[in-house]
Amino acid sequence: MLYLLDYGAGNIQSLANSLTKLGHEFAWVQTPEDIMRADALLFPGVGSFGCAMEALHSKGFVEPLRAYIASGRPYMGICVGMQVLFEGSEESAGVAGLGVIPARAERFSTTDGARGARKAVPHMGWSKAELVEWGDGEARAALGARYGLSASAPRHYYFVHSYRVPFCEGVRDWALATTQYGDETFVSVVQRGNVFATQFHPEKSGRAGLALLDAWLSRTQVEPPSARHAVPTPASARAPTRRIVACLDVRSNDDGDLVVTKGESYDVRERAPEAGAAPVRNMGKPVELAQRYYEEGADEVAFLNITSFREWALGDQPMLSLLNVAAATIFVPLTIGGGIRDFTDPDGTFHPALNVAHAYFRAGADKVSIGSEAVYAVEQVLARAGGALSDPAAAPAAALQGDTGIEQISHTYGAQAVVVSIDPKRVYVEADAEVPPAHAASLVAGVDERPATAGQPARWWYQCTVKGGRELRDIDAVQLARGAERLGAGELLINSIDRDGSNNGFDVQLMDLVRGAVNIPVVASSGAGCVQHFTEVFAKRSSAHGAPIEAALAAGIFHRREVSIADVKAGCAQAGYDVRLD
Repeated sequence: MLYLLDYGAGNIQSLANSLTKLGHEFAWVQTPEDIMRADALLFPGVGSFGCAMEALHSKGFVEPLRAYIASGRPYMGICVGMQVLFEGSEESAGVAGLGVIPARAERFSTTDGARGARKAVPHMGWSKAELVEWGDGEARAALGARYGLSASAPRHYYFVHSYRVPFCEGVRDWALATTQYGDETFVSVVQRGNVFATQFHPEKSGRAGLALLDAWLSRTQVEPPSARHAVPTPASARAPTRRIVACLDVRSNDDGDLVVTKGESYDVRERAPEAGAAPVRNMGKPVELAQRYYEEGADEVAFLNITSFREWALGDQPMLSLLNVAAATIFVPLTIGGGIRDFTDPDGTFHPALNVAHAYFRAGADKVSIGSEAVYAVEQVLARAGGALSDPAAAPAAALQGDTGIEQISHTYGAQAVVVSIDPKRVYVEADAEVPPAHAASLVAGVDERPATAGQPARWWYQCTVKGGRELRDIDAVQLARGAERLGAGELLINSIDRDGSNNGFDVQLMDLVRGAVNIPVVASSGAGCVQHFTEVFAKRSSAHGAPIEAALAAGIFHRREVSIADVKAGCAQAGYDVRLD
């Protein structure tokens, strides 16, 4: 019997869904004895190395795991389930791993030394796993094929991690595939004897990932250990593909049904008729649209909950049911946004933000997106820092007390699980006026887009909002971005109230302003109207200090079939950008 080890962190439901999709039966590891009963063992993991090892120790799983691996029965690890095989990780000093492989995980550098360019950490997105080179080429290709890996046509898989195991002497007999990120070559697949593990998430890697999982699950014998003395294959790419994200704004309409809607400057209602209230703009059913986007090649799907559902208890939230259904058939990353905050049920039961996030992860989400609560958290950091400090990234350690949802979720599930969604609005500064000193870093110059003065030279800064853009706060986009990174966010979703629903293109100045201020990935949002808008936002510009925009999101043009995801990817590929086409 195949056993699936769940130590309590992250989205394990998607892996269970993958096994069901592939027709494989499995049981859950409940006790240490279950590990020793297993004929095959699958151990996925997300979050920090230290939290994973602490959970394994607390459940009494460490020694049974070592004994199981030593027994020669098949083991597959995913992400942290691979990293725990090593001696330890820079992420959690002093915490020992299982010690099966003599090497350690280290943090990615935020610079590409060979090119002098900046590099986002976490490494997030779709990269190739390239078979290492050793001995007989035919034997190498055959071994890779038995594990679903192609020697001649490496496929893209979904990675999301801040720590990696560099290719070194200790892994030469273990490494089966490597991946390049900037000037760093790291081990992305290990295999020796009964042990097989991937740094990427096959359950989130679409058809390629499902094929790899099925190859391992369908094996009838264990490979005998062999001395490979491998060397990395020269990489065909130095960075993940540019990601195309399909977004679905979900809310209840006036009849109480969950629908996908789309706003114009965040207004989701149609123009009001002469009599009566304007209805909510209805773009379709959430799960059906999400399934369509998965089949059309979306690299990620984001569900943004723009209705509070405060009348529902946490366990009965409609978005949890939606995620459960969507995750059963969609095998790319799913992000859920809206409502990730401290929550009280109608009966008075209190749930901290960490527990709310946990419920969404268990339902099938891979990342949670935090909006207004992130603004309040960064404001709190600045208030605790006191004085005239305007950069939250420079706040003393005492200003971060681990009491925000961002910090708690990041610590438990890893930075890669936390997206902060920024909703800024342009604040124009007239020629004879001064920008507030605290917001000078957010000041840009360009072409005025206000109807009365359109086309004129202008200056403005980007003021952040909360409550769906309805309330302005005294904090700018750069402050929020840098504060979110300091608190532990692993990705930023940058919206633009001014461009939302306009089809006039992304606010490139806003995207570059934020990307140049942080070392975490940025997803551009708001304003896409054609393929060219995607190639424009992906272009390298000095205003972002050499850092690329990693992903771009669209909603309305996909909902209305004005532009397809395939069109966007074809256009990006023609413009020279690497995109996932498999």
